[in-house]
Amino acid sequence: MFKLVYNTYKTSFSGLSRETWLLSIVMMFNRCGSMAVPFMGLYVTQSLHRSEMDAGLIITLFGVGSILGSATGGKLTDIIGFRPVQIFSSIIGGLLFILFSAITTFSTLCILAVVISFFSEAFRPANFTAVAHYAAADTITRSYSLNRLAVNIGWSVGISLAGIIASINYKLLFIVEGGVSIIVGLLILSFLPKVKNFIKQAKENANKLTILKPWQDPFYVKFILLTTIFITCAFLMFRVVPVFFKEQWHIDEFAIGIIIGLNGGIIALFEMIMINKIEHKRSPLYFIIIGSILFAVSYLILSAPVSFHLAAAILTIIIFTGGEMFALPFINTIVISRSNEHNRGLYAAGYTLSWSFAQVIGPFAGFFIAKHFGYNWLWFGLACMLVLCAYGFSIMNGKKQASVLQAN
Repeated sequence: MFKLVYNTYKTSFSGLSRETWLLSIVMMFNRCGSMAVPFMGLYVTQSLHRSEMDAGLIITLFGVGSILGSATGGKLTDIIGFRPVQIFSSIIGGLLFILFSAITTFSTLCILAVVISFFSEAFRPANFTAVAHYAAADTITRSYSLNRLAVNIGWSVGISLAGIIASINYKLLFIVEGGVSIIVGLLILSFLPKVKNFIKQAKENANKLTILKPWQDPFYVKFILLTTIFITCAFLMFRVVPVFFKEQWHIDEFAIGIIIGLNGGIIALFEMIMINKIEHKRSPLYFIIIGSILFAVSYLILSAPVSFHLAAAILTIIIFTGGEMFALPFINTIVISRSNEHNRGLYAAGYTLSWSFAQVIGPFAGFFIAKHFGYNWLWFGLACMLVLCAYGFSIMNGKKQASVLQAN
């Protein structure tokens, strides 16, 4: 039995490049430090003693900065390369997070939220592009799954530690996150090799080639619009749900950190094996549809009239995590499959903009609906939207399969 498990893991991780492993290790440290924003709502309401609407506002401002950062980071990645973008965004973002911990004026915190998220989010399209650059064609999905594995190991450890740190001092969260972000930038600077003549080649390609822009790709535009709705709904699991656990189900910060941390732990244990087994069985959109439905089910559990709140919270995260393992690796695959080495930064930026939009719209709208209509209406509405997303993805999948048959 142990030999079978070992061989399964060995097969799942074989054939990946050294740089892919290096990027994943860096991402593990990056996400281990990503502990402040999930507790931002609790920080604003519990430590600063502001209203839920103020919590929604500051989280939304993080999203505003991330939109600008995603677009700028994607463009800069295609111009100067993914390595310098990751280095500068990590180091500057880390310094700003440390500064954030020393500020108490709410208006200043709002401004800093925009600036911090600008630099933090510029990192994402650059890292997304770097993974594709170093991955062989037949290892794209597994390379991104390894990257997500690292992300979720870091996330699991980080969010669990965050619960402990938050129970001691909320401000310490920002100091730790800032310090880890600076270390990430230094690791990339020290160990990720430079891409020779990147800027020169980028200029030559821009002059010689007609490069397709993401907004000129109809399939990609439709896919990203659906993905944006999908991610906006999913995003609330890590922004609004922790506040719901605290205020409505009376679960303490330590337990919230452990429960949310299950997400990363489950992904770390099972996603690579699952992807290795299923990635060539069906189309990527098929698995995204399954993920959408599981997300919907997880929100419906939150609206159920249950008495065992701790058990219900754990079940919610487990089902949500299952949906994430089915959906997100294959969203990455579709985004990369539509791009090439000359426009990958812009395509990656289009995808990361979905996450940025989710940060802007999701928390503010979620807290607004919860305050004025109640949490149950919020959970039911999210479940309905996710079912509609599944329907939209199924239509796209049907049309894509039909076009493949016609081409053959």
